[in-house]
Amino acid sequence: MARSNPPVVGVDIGGTKIIAAVFNGDGAMLSRIYCLTLGSEGPARVINRIKATIGQVIEKAGLERKQVGCVGVAAAGAIDINRGLVADSPNLLRWHNIPLRDKLADSLGRPVFMLNDANAAALAEYRLGAGRGLNNLIYITVSTGIGGGMIINGELYQGADGSAAEIGHMIIKIGGPVCACGKRGCFESMASGTAIARLAQKRLRRGEESIMVGLAHDKVGDVNAQVVAAAARKGDALALAVIEESAGYLGIGLANLVNLMNPQMIIIGGGVSKMGDMLLRPARKSMKVNGIDLPAQTVRVVRSQLGVDAELTGAALYARDMLRMKV
Repeated sequence: MARSNPPVVGVDIGGTKIIAAVFNGDGAMLSRIYCLTLGSEGPARVINRIKATIGQVIEKAGLERKQVGCVGVAAAGAIDINRGLVADSPNLLRWHNIPLRDKLADSLGRPVFMLNDANAAALAEYRLGAGRGLNNLIYITVSTGIGGGMIINGELYQGADGSAAEIGHMIIKIGGPVCACGKRGCFESMASGTAIARLAQKRLRRGEESIMVGLAHDKVGDVNAQVVAAAARKGDALALAVIEESAGYLGIGLANLVNLMNPQMIIIGGGVSKMGDMLLRPARKSMKVNGIDLPAQTVRVVRSQLGVDAELTGAALYARDMLRMKV
């Protein structure tokens, strides 16, 4: 394998899972490992788990650490790319100004580059996925929370510190539900998977009938976005209404982004995107109602092509780019 284009490791650190993969010089995935984040155990244990996962995925690829050119890490939350810090991550317990880049680099003996996970996914979709051939796009991950990444004039836009496109914390409903960030009425608190689950549980506790309760083994507190989606596919009226309402707020968020950025495409990823047109059709309708006519008619709203591997693929692409700039 050419020394000038060595293998790289991409890592995706989310609120629930850690995924790592090794990519060769041609971009082919050589190995992949998945494990639970277990964020409630605190930063130190999670970081040890990340180190172990990286070591295991390198070994699984049949490589030694010294053969790896660099490691790219995509993490949820506000990432200070200049100092290599996870400045804040609402979905990871006690992650505030954690020097993750240096902790990993010191342990692994390889250069480590960090960026926000949605920014990484935006880069991957732009280079290899749904956004190929476009110059201006927005990627949105709709999962436990909501994150975003932007490609502007063919370049990943990260802002001054790397925390640009924290779109999940745009306020779209004054006085709305409390978000994980502590504010009220954030995009994330109104349209994420967590928001869908909360709305469904609220309506069930009011006594509205639904097969969702049975699907959750008669535990209303166990109704999540996956249960809502499963019930909706069976034609459950309440589940469909919950998705319709949440999609309406998703569309309001999309309209704000369209009005501001005038992108060619918005790519929706994350676990909630698996609902497909059941979610995207009413979201597109809401976007067009609430957005300015010209950009709202121009933009295409599509699902991610790379799916669960978008973030770690983007992290690897970013790391390779940064390594080349250092050479």
